[in-house]
Amino acid sequence: MRPLVAHIDLDALRHNYRLACQCAPHSHSVAVIKADAYGHGALDCARALAADASAFAVASLDEALALREGGITVPIVLLEGIFNADELAQVDQHRLWMAVHSAWQVDALLAFSPRAPIPVWVKVDSGMHRLGFAPDTVSAVWQRLSEAPQATALHLMSHFATADAAESRYFHQQMECLQALGDRLDAPLCLANSPATLAWPVAHGAWNRPGIMLYGSNPLETTTTAADTLRPVMTLRSEIIALRDVEAGEPVGYGGRWRAPRRSRIAVVAAGYGDGYDRHAQDGTPVLVNGQRCPLAGKVSMDMLTVDVSDVADATIGSEVVLWGCAANGAVLSVDEVARGCDTISYTLLTGVLPRVPRRYHGAFG
Repeated sequence: MRPLVAHIDLDALRHNYRLACQCAPHSHSVAVIKADAYGHGALDCARALAADASAFAVASLDEALALREGGITVPIVLLEGIFNADELAQVDQHRLWMAVHSAWQVDALLAFSPRAPIPVWVKVDSGMHRLGFAPDTVSAVWQRLSEAPQATALHLMSHFATADAAESRYFHQQMECLQALGDRLDAPLCLANSPATLAWPVAHGAWNRPGIMLYGSNPLETTTTAADTLRPVMTLRSEIIALRDVEAGEPVGYGGRWRAPRRSRIAVVAAGYGDGYDRHAQDGTPVLVNGQRCPLAGKVSMDMLTVDVSDVADATIGSEVVLWGCAANGAVLSVDEVARGCDTISYTLLTGVLPRVPRRYHGAFG
């Protein structure tokens, strides 16, 4: 079997969730585990968090049903609501909570007869301009739902476009809009994503929605004391499968993009874009070999990548290679730093690890 494995540290996951709660002690924190828990395995992560999490959030009904079928009884929020009216029967049957962002969803809900009222989060477009009701239409939507027997536990929710910035006038504009709406309707708020949970206490509401921070990635442009204590949950670990020496000026990999600046030792590692490691990684993107930082050397291939290990005296066949996460010697390579080397963000790297890569879970479930 190939040595490439995604190791998932469930203790780190719980640590990060509890950190989110500590950042906003007067809020509930819904653990966002959409997109298969950002590539970490939604059911396994939900089981690990079930004793702590006040609720889970997913993107769609099928993600919620997989959790219910796996034995998860904690409340689950559908962040995009239903995609057609027929889904309401299962929302009702499985006691799900739902967002509404469009008039047709409200109409469908009010034409439905649930066995029990459904908790509803009304999404406001406060400036992201994706989903949600325009602020000047929210009062009418809120009134319809508050008078309807089909809905209960109404909240206002929205999403920030620039909460990751150290300072953002646009963030404050969104907050002013949402605070005014919340005051006018006397509505509980659900606003804070990961960056706002970490850095913007003003956005902490009745509920917060930590997502990427649960998995140990810092979503902020800078950092905070809390962000510095996040622990990586996924370690993508492989091994050296071949070594070769190349002379100065010799190319390595497709297109010969990288050329040896001196006589160099090149390690071939069992990992590639066929596993989800980003093909756009530039020469110099960091890798840990036996816990020592080394630069990527050459284009990533489907099943392999190459690393300059000239300065790692003990590199040999079978040596540990960490693409991101924690090495055996305690060294840590942040997925955020790797993402910068790939001109992308941690979200795409974590969600991009393909099913071909086995997940191995460490730490007790629950």
